Amino acid sequence: MPDTSAPAVEIAGLVMRYGDKVAVDGLSLTVERGSITAVLGPNGAGKTTTLETCEGFRKPQGGRVRVLGLDPVAQRRELLPRIGVMLQSGGAWSGVRAEEMLRHVAKLHADPLPVDMLVERLGLGDCGKTPYRRLSGGQQQRLGLAMAVVGRPELVFVDEPTAGMDPAARRTTWELLQELRTDGVTIVLTTHYLDEAERLADMVHIIDRGTLIASGSPEELTRGSSATVRLVVDRELEPSASDALRASISDWSAAHGVDVQSISFGSRTLEDVFLHLTGRELES
Repeated sequence: MPDTSAPAVEIAGLVMRYGDKVAVDGLSLTVERGSITAVLGPNGAGKTTTLETCEGFRKPQGGRVRVLGLDPVAQRRELLPRIGVMLQSGGAWSGVRAEEMLRHVAKLHADPLPVDMLVERLGLGDCGKTPYRRLSGGQQQRLGLAMAVVGRPELVFVDEPTAGMDPAARRTTWELLQELRTDGVTIVLTTHYLDEAERLADMVHIIDRGTLIASGSPEELTRGSSATVRLVVDRELEPSASDALRASISDWSAAHGVDVQSISFGSRTLEDVFLHLTGRELES
């Protein structure tokens, strides 16, 4: 019997290789039940391989992985009805209509969520009769999310859930994910939008080159630094020029002959932390 007191996901010393390349190098992390946990990393960091291992698509070459207390490979048939997986792209037949696909997936589950509710909630009504291949990127993502959650899973893996969405659809998706968490569903999120991770996640794991380099809540990861100042000017300046900012913005701009186009003050963001730790930006 699975241990219901265990974390939703336990990864201990995971090692995965592609030929001579080590994609995941002794990675260990946990995902607590009933949380939204973001797994972030630059391209090639190993996060996709890690999550595919958790989903049972790959067998660990070293270390141990447990999902809802189960081995995702050896106990795959027992695990699959309890999880949902939202892919970044794909997951539906090219010619199938959006609502038709969702109703088909719903019938595969013993106690699915009401399809009409999901169609309305995720704004799929206007495109319900549109073939999948003709849906916009944002519509495909909304359908993918609906397919992942329609079976009332205990744990959902969502990959780039709001890619290609307009601001209104993005906010609706955030609200749905937050409601799922409130209902006790565990969500593992990967995203290239760091503001999305900062807004939604209870816990953030940052991985790079196959290893875990930082973990904590967004508040913990951004705590302990002084306020940041972002200054945008109309041409490149000498490094010493920024020192004059401490005296006076007006004197500084006049002294260096530039027009200050924008300036903002604030605490360090998750993006600041990510760039500091990895030296690289997230790329979609």
